[in-house]
Amino acid sequence: MEKMEHTILEEQKGDRIDKAISSLNDEWSRTQVQQWIKDGNILVNGQSVKTNYKCNLNDEIKITIPDPEELDVLPENLDLEIYYEDKDVLVVNKPRGMVVHPAPGHLSGTLVNGLMAHCKDLSGINGVLRPGIVHRIDKDTSGLLMVAKNDLAHESLVNQLVKKTVTRKYKAIVHGVIPHDYGTIDAPLGRDTKDRQSMAVVDNGKHAVTHFQVLDRFKDFTFVECQLETGRTHQIRVHMKYIGYPLAGDPKYGPKKTLDIGGQALHAGVLGFIHPRTNEYLEFEAPLPVDFERLLDTLRNNR
Repeated sequence: MEKMEHTILEEQKGDRIDKAISSLNDEWSRTQVQQWIKDGNILVNGQSVKTNYKCNLNDEIKITIPDPEELDVLPENLDLEIYYEDKDVLVVNKPRGMVVHPAPGHLSGTLVNGLMAHCKDLSGINGVLRPGIVHRIDKDTSGLLMVAKNDLAHESLVNQLVKKTVTRKYKAIVHGVIPHDYGTIDAPLGRDTKDRQSMAVVDNGKHAVTHFQVLDRFKDFTFVECQLETGRTHQIRVHMKYIGYPLAGDPKYGPKKTLDIGGQALHAGVLGFIHPRTNEYLEFEAPLPVDFERLLDTLRNNR
């Protein structure tokens, strides 16, 4: 177990204890911190408190970070749509609604469960919960992911992501009619200071760049292709909201009145990278899902 201490500062005075603690580390979710408080792993001035405790200036906080759970991730035959596979890498088309990797309380039905049933050899760099996972896309985003089958491939693919040489193009439907055909959004992303479960454009955030091109315009919506230069959490969703064109169907970043399509209209359609062993450039394209195509047809018919 790891232990740390923190003294409440002026800017945290009056904050709930769970908000104050989760703000100390991007990896700590508010839900996780609340569980630590309930389990007695967070003490304020030597005493246990409730999750809604309001912090006072100079409160002394002692945090005991429990060791991670050993989770048993089981293979499941999920009939994955494999686009490419060799002894080093695998490219899979993830359907909307599938989580990429397991987490406590969500150990089945994930892409990792399916990958473990499909092949026995996956890189171990990201540990037991994320074997082979180099990058991910959100649960309700569909599209292509590259998976590493050994550590050599994993290190190569991660290095390509860091160097921004991986091609990642997404198709999206956004609210509003974008007047110009091309654009680049260069705005830093980090945790939303008002909602730790969300991302936002923030001054001290990580560098993030999204390029977009308009493919079609409708009465109240625009069909765009977005190309990632960086790959931050929720990058396209937050960037498009930032410039005033949030994704259709997005429950987190879209307007309250949006299209009911079971999640954001976002599809990772093109993925290209250099093969870790052969140094050959490979590029794959997955067509839009049927429900996405139907939505486009409806919008075309209504303009």
